[in-house]
Amino acid sequence: MVKSAADRRQFMASFGAFAIIPQISRAEGYVDLNWPDLVPTGQPAMSPMLQGLIQHEQAPLSSQQPESNGVRTEWNGKVVRLPGFILPIDYSGTGVTAFILVPFIGACVHVPPPPANQLVFVTTEKPYESSGLYEPVNVIGMFGTASMSTQVADIAYALSADSIEPFEAW
Repeated sequence: MVKSAADRRQFMASFGAFAIIPQISRAEGYVDLNWPDLVPTGQPAMSPMLQGLIQHEQAPLSSQQPESNGVRTEWNGKVVRLPGFILPIDYSGTGVTAFILVPFIGACVHVPPPPANQLVFVTTEKPYESSGLYEPVNVIGMFGTASMSTQVADIAYALSADSIEPFEAW
């Protein structure tokens, strides 16, 4: 009986060790992504210069969003780092807890939204004190495809942020 209790403890300890492995790997490294990496091979990335200004007297922003040409799934479940700009969706106190990460200044605000495969919905447990829409950031966290629709735009990706920091070139 003593041996089986020891075996159970060893099993539980081993099982517990597997639970912390993702945190260890998340702390050690990540895949650096850029916005063209989110577009399927052979499909052009959207240029902000081609989109034009928002027609405010016309339909809502989301109706002016170009069609998405699919998504890439090879980074699903991986920890990535992606640069971009914050379009706040939800706050806790003065910090942002949910936002759309966009590839260029003014996306979804001053020009129609990029295609869904050029937008990432980011959530963070620790509110990020953003200095505004024009602050570039790097977001590091678990990445994946996720189809969602907001009043602003349709979004094809999601990222659970472990870290949000001011942008620094790689």
